Amino acid sequence: MKFIAKVLKWIIGLVLVAVLGLYITGYDYIFKGVRVVYMTGHDTAFIDDYTYFDNRSIENDRAIPLEKHEDYNTAYIPQKLGEAHHKYGTVAFLIFKDGKLWHEDYADGYGPESHTNSFSMAKSITTLLLGKAIEDGFIKSLDQKVTDFFPDLQGEYADELTVGDLASMASGLNWDENYYSPFSITAQAYYDENIRDLILGLSVDEKPGHSFSYLSGNTQLLGMVIEKAIDKNLSVFLSENFWKPMGMENRAFWQLDSEESGMEKTYCCISSNARDFARIGLMMLNNGQWNGQQILNEDFVQKCTQPRFDSYTNYGYGFWLEEIGDRNFFVMQGILGQYVIADPEKNILIVRLGHERESKTSAAVFPADFYEYLNGAYEMMRNAS
Repeated sequence: MKFIAKVLKWIIGLVLVAVLGLYITGYDYIFKGVRVVYMTGHDTAFIDDYTYFDNRSIENDRAIPLEKHEDYNTAYIPQKLGEAHHKYGTVAFLIFKDGKLWHEDYADGYGPESHTNSFSMAKSITTLLLGKAIEDGFIKSLDQKVTDFFPDLQGEYADELTVGDLASMASGLNWDENYYSPFSITAQAYYDENIRDLILGLSVDEKPGHSFSYLSGNTQLLGMVIEKAIDKNLSVFLSENFWKPMGMENRAFWQLDSEESGMEKTYCCISSNARDFARIGLMMLNNGQWNGQQILNEDFVQKCTQPRFDSYTNYGYGFWLEEIGDRNFFVMQGILGQYVIADPEKNILIVRLGHERESKTSAAVFPADFYEYLNGAYEMMRNAS
C-alpha cells in the first residue's frame, strides 16, 4: 500500500507540474480544448461546438423564404451519392437551379433551422465585409496598407502589406497553418482568449503580394482591420449589410475569442444553416444582387471570383476557384466538408454541410468527397431531365 501511495503521489506531482508548466508557457488554452473536444466525445473541432464558446448574434430581420423550384424534391439520390452522404456524415445537401431551391435533404436530426459551424467558409464572408467596407469608404481600396490601421505591425516587410494581400492569402505572415498540433498557433487561436494580441505578435517576414500561401492568420488580421476601420462589431456590420437586407431566415452566431475581448474569429466559425449559407452563394452568382437590390459592388464580386496570381489560379479574394469540365467554379470551403459550390455558367449552386470530409494532400484544391457531391448533384439533374 505504501508503494501504491508513493506512486500516486508521484503521478499527482507530475500532473501538477505539467499543469503549472502549461500556464507558465502560455499553453493553458489546451485545457479548454480538452474540455470542449475530448470531454464531449470528439477528437477535433465539430460542427456543433459554437455552444461551448462565447458568441455574438448576427441578427436577421424579416425572414424571406427561398423560392422553390417547380420540381422541388422530385429527384432521387443516386446510390454513389447516398453512400458518400453516409460515409462522411452529411447533415444538409441543397441544390439550386436558376436561383430556386430544387433539392433539399437533411439527416442525423438536422433541419432547415439547424446551426452548424461554417469553419473556413467564414473567410469568404469576411472578405465580402472587406468589399462592403471599401464600398462604404471605410477602407480606401484593396491596396490600402495594413499599417494604416496597425502601425506597430512587426516584420521586415510590414510596411508593404495591404488588405488585398490578406484577402488573397499573400501576406508573408509567419503563421503556421497546423491543424493537428495542440501547441500550434492555429489551435491557440481557436481556444485562447485574446486573439488580437496573438495576431499582433506575428510578423511579416516574407515579401507580401507575390504568391499564394493559405494562412488563417491572414483572415483574422483582415477582420481586425475591418473592425478598426468601421468602428463597430463585425457581427453587427454583417447583420446590417447582408443578413437583414437579404432576408436571412434565421439569426446566426459568430464565435468570439472571449466575452471580455469580444473579437470575432474571422478565419472561421459562423454558425448558421444551409439555406442562409446558400443565400451568400446565390448573391455572388447574381453579381452581388439579391431580390433586385445591389448588396455588394459587382466589380468586387468579380474580383473575388477571379485568380489574383497566374502562378496559382485556384484562389481569388476569399474564394476557392477551379476549372471543372471546361467551366469555372467558385467555392466557399470549410475543413469538415462545408461547401457552397457555384457554377456561374449553368447558374447552379450546391450546398453541403456535414461532420467529416476525405483527407487531401496539400497540393489538392478540394478533397475527393467534394467531387462526389458535385458529380452526384449533376447526375441527379441529368436523371431528372
